[in-house]
Amino acid sequence: MRSRGQHIELGDVTPHNIKQLKRLNQVVFPVSYNDKFYKDVLEVGELAKLAYYNDIVVGAVCCRVDQTEDSRRLYIMTLGCLAPYRRLRIGTVMLNHVLKICEEDGNFDNVFLHVQINNEGAIRFYQKFGFEIIETKKHYYKRIEPADAHVLQKTFGRDNNVERPISSPEQEDTS
Repeated sequence: MRSRGQHIELGDVTPHNIKQLKRLNQVVFPVSYNDKFYKDVLEVGELAKLAYYNDIVVGAVCCRVDQTEDSRRLYIMTLGCLAPYRRLRIGTVMLNHVLKICEEDGNFDNVFLHVQINNEGAIRFYQKFGFEIIETKKHYYKRIEPADAHVLQKTFGRDNNVERPISSPEQEDTS
């Protein structure tokens, strides 16, 4: 994708560049991620991408599938960009990649993530893409303030999958 003469690309996360992802996350996010997080990221394929701006790693997105008996959701574990490279459409490219995966798969009920309650820029960013605050979790984060997180979610229509059984009426969400 070309943006004002600049080039944004998404690339795979591999054992050769996982340290770049670790360093990026240390700089961008106020929480730290353990070794299991990075081991799991190497297994998710298209659900984890590094964002390159003119061949420099400046952002990343990491997701996982959350499967329960009655729903299949995509959880955005991290989506972030180095501060000097924000507002250059890099986050948009990463989020569009995630939404395209959901659309092409066709079997996700929704995509969701947690955002620290004081991160107004992130909240506005996701709302532009149709995400809504569906819940606030008290004391979600440990060792950072504020510790509360909003759960933001974008729900997908289920019209294309009429064979999906609904176990009980209270699971139907009409909101």
